[in-house]
Amino acid sequence: MGDIARQAPEKDTGEDIYQYLLERITNLENRNLELREQYRQMESEKRYVETQKIRYERELRKLKSEIEQLRSPPLVIGTVTDVIDNSRVIVRSSAGPRFLVRTSQLIDPDLLKPGVRCTLNQQSLAIVDVLPTSYDAQIYGMELVESPEETYENIGGLEAQIEEIREAVELPLTKPHLFEKVGISPPKGVLLYGPPGTGKTLLARAVAHQTNAHFLRVVGSELVQKYIGEGARLVRELFDLAKQKAPSIIFIDEIDAIGAHRNDSTTSGDREVQRTLMQLLAEMDGFDNRGDVKIVAATNRIDILDRALLRPGRFDRMIEIPLPDHQGRLAILKIHTRNMNIGEDVNLAEISRLTEGKNGADLRAICMEAGMFAIRMERDVVNSEDFMKAIDKLSVDFDRHHFHTTFGEMFA
Repeated sequence: MGDIARQAPEKDTGEDIYQYLLERITNLENRNLELREQYRQMESEKRYVETQKIRYERELRKLKSEIEQLRSPPLVIGTVTDVIDNSRVIVRSSAGPRFLVRTSQLIDPDLLKPGVRCTLNQQSLAIVDVLPTSYDAQIYGMELVESPEETYENIGGLEAQIEEIREAVELPLTKPHLFEKVGISPPKGVLLYGPPGTGKTLLARAVAHQTNAHFLRVVGSELVQKYIGEGARLVRELFDLAKQKAPSIIFIDEIDAIGAHRNDSTTSGDREVQRTLMQLLAEMDGFDNRGDVKIVAATNRIDILDRALLRPGRFDRMIEIPLPDHQGRLAILKIHTRNMNIGEDVNLAEISRLTEGKNGADLRAICMEAGMFAIRMERDVVNSEDFMKAIDKLSVDFDRHHFHTTFGEMFA
């Protein structure tokens, strides 16, 4: 090395030569260590560069694939109408005409069945892929994603009704072996009927909270559509989705909107409602097995429901939700005043006696109005006088609204 080279002295003793060689060796060893460290660093940098190269190559292939997909022509949506053999099928394109086309070898022949949606190549119309079953957007909106907060503890005065609905809905889903041992089939459907405000929908929400099954909620009027066959299609897709996600529960609120008596009406609207009802009857207890799908329906007009809807096999258990009695009203008042700051002079039993004929919704409104009276007086404790004022106010409002309202007063 140039920086460490030296001219050996002409006249050296043995000791000087030894020192010179030792120093030379030490310098060479140090230089060797430096070079090895540089080599190690370069190897580390090389591995890092190779890793980055692989990552960039992978990202480049991904971007090229996305570019190819964007450049590729869109596929045509079609429906399989008939299967000739494993490689040839008859499809109907979205434009309308039918074609005899070939299928890709990558597609499982068992997936090709009449009625299945598929994608077709624009030029050859060959089947490229099989699409999953599609449902109407309204059907997906009926599926309950977040469980309600209401539980059976939030329902007062309906202990017998809660027991009946748990036997009919929860028990077949949680302990089906009990029915197998006894040798009977579990109930398929439950109909809740009674006056408005007695807790029918609340009971269904508690069922949705307690059970682990998929819960689909629909109001009867949502199944009434404008065009012919649309309502029946919604009913069919609703039950298909419920079968696909079984075990599941379908809750139909205000079922009297589509389940009224069939008559000889000549209007197109009534005929469409009857078509929807007939599709509902077929899905509830028709030719095909419904599977592990339970139905819970609610109405306050059981007197106008069609007799075919009420027969066993469709609604095996009909549970009446009556107006609460004295003990029921007391239990409801205890639930609604659980989180209220009430005074010691409040006698809930006396309030229950004074609210004869009131339903659960009325009792909740009375508790709310009593709290509003306390807020008006700038108090943080609700006393007995507030409850008395609330009962009087609710009775006056009810009478004025239902019996003495005129057109002019409504908009006053």
